[in-house]
Amino acid sequence: MANLLNHFLLFILAGTGMLLVPLLIGRFLRPRLPNEEKDAIYECGEPTIGSSYIQFDLRFYTVALLFIIFDVEIAFFFPWALVYGNAMQLADNGLGNGAREVISERLLTAPQEAVSIAPDAAQTLGVTGFFDILVFFGVLMVGFAYVWKRGDLDWIRAVGSSEISTAEPGDAA
Repeated sequence: MANLLNHFLLFILAGTGMLLVPLLIGRFLRPRLPNEEKDAIYECGEPTIGSSYIQFDLRFYTVALLFIIFDVEIAFFFPWALVYGNAMQLADNGLGNGAREVISERLLTAPQEAVSIAPDAAQTLGVTGFFDILVFFGVLMVGFAYVWKRGDLDWIRAVGSSEISTAEPGDAA
C-alpha cells in the first residue's frame, strides 16, 4: 500500500513539475517589450467598430454551429459501419459456425447462450442498414445543400444589386 502511495505521489509531483518548469523558464527568459501595437485589441482579423457588446459578427456563431451539426452527424456513421460490417460478414455462407457465433455475439446487445444469426437474417439486416444510412446521408446532404445555397458557408457574402448605392459622390442625399 505504501509503495502504491509513493508511486501516486511521484506521479503527482512529476506532473506538476512538467507543468510548472516550462512556465517558469518562459517567465524568466522571454523578452518584455510592450508597445502600442502589441497592446492593441485584436479580434479575429476583424477591425473593431463601435462597442464590443454590439458589433460582433454572427458569422462566427453560424460557422461554429454548422461545424458542430455536421461533425456530430458524421459521428453516427461509425456505429453503423460496425454493425453493417458484422452483418455482411455473417451473410457470408462460407463462414464457419464458431466464427459466426463470435460475430453474432458482437451484434446482440444482451448476453445469450451460443446463438448464431442465419446468413439470410444477416443479409436482411445488412440491406436494411444500407438503405437506412442512404436515407440518413440523403437528409444530411439536403441540409448541407440548403446551407450552401443559402450562403451560410460563404465567409464573404456578395452584395446584392439592390444594396449597391448608385448615387454619385457629389449628389445630395
